[in-house]
Amino acid sequence: MKRSFTARITAGLAAFAMIAAAGSCGNGGSAAQTTTAAANTATAASDDSLQKVLDAKQLVLGLDASFPPMGFTNEANEIVGFDIDVAQEVCNRMGITLVKQPIVWDNKEEDLNVGKIDCVWNGMSINDARRKTMNLSDPYMNNEMIFVVPGNSSVKTMDDLKGKTVGVQSGSSAEEILMAADIYKDITVTALEDNVTLLSQMELGFSDAVFLDSIVANYFITENSKDYVILPGNLEAEEYAIGFRKNDQTLRDEIQRILGEMKADGKLGEISTKWFGSDVTTVK
Repeated sequence: MKRSFTARITAGLAAFAMIAAAGSCGNGGSAAQTTTAAANTATAASDDSLQKVLDAKQLVLGLDASFPPMGFTNEANEIVGFDIDVAQEVCNRMGITLVKQPIVWDNKEEDLNVGKIDCVWNGMSINDARRKTMNLSDPYMNNEMIFVVPGNSSVKTMDDLKGKTVGVQSGSSAEEILMAADIYKDITVTALEDNVTLLSQMELGFSDAVFLDSIVANYFITENSKDYVILPGNLEAEEYAIGFRKNDQTLRDEIQRILGEMKADGKLGEISTKWFGSDVTTVK
């Protein structure tokens, strides 16, 4: 009797499970959507990146402090630049303090992920690798990757660089672009930590050219009255963006919202005109 009763109970439970499964299959789409929606809600609820910054009353901005005019150290040992002015205005509108944290550019993703900094904001070019490792803002400025040579150089075109030594910043998108270019096999590449040092080394004769951002090259040449020449053409056009931790969506979205607000009320154009002579930003 006992076995028979147990068997009947087991069979009944199995039948009930089959009916429940059939009902679930019949509404599979809505059930899956409900599960996905719940997961998305949970993710959004767990993203306290904006609240953490507001509670700390500060935004820690990571930068290569030798990247004029985006962010660099001036003669008074102050970190200044276009990106710094924009970030300061964003922080003012958020009611928090801007903390400028110099970093080794090659270590930016690690510094971001371990929490040393809240964002990377320093003329950072968008590329596929950074899309995978960071949560990027919308582009805010265009850029080109170009070669600079001394004014008295015999190098007049990119073809003339064959057999020459070219400097590039280590860990930069410029280095990646140069390594992927056809010309790479015909040149000797010297990688150093920052563009200012690279340009100084070129001037001293340790390299024949430097491959870098046109934004940086043009500013450096103008501000320092350097006899440098930008070779015709470029290897790649780029866009600049701000980098956040992959899951820090609320912080990313709030800063993006404020940038849009600054574009609309003219403040972003005002800052751009201060550094570039006109509004060269591409914020929507």
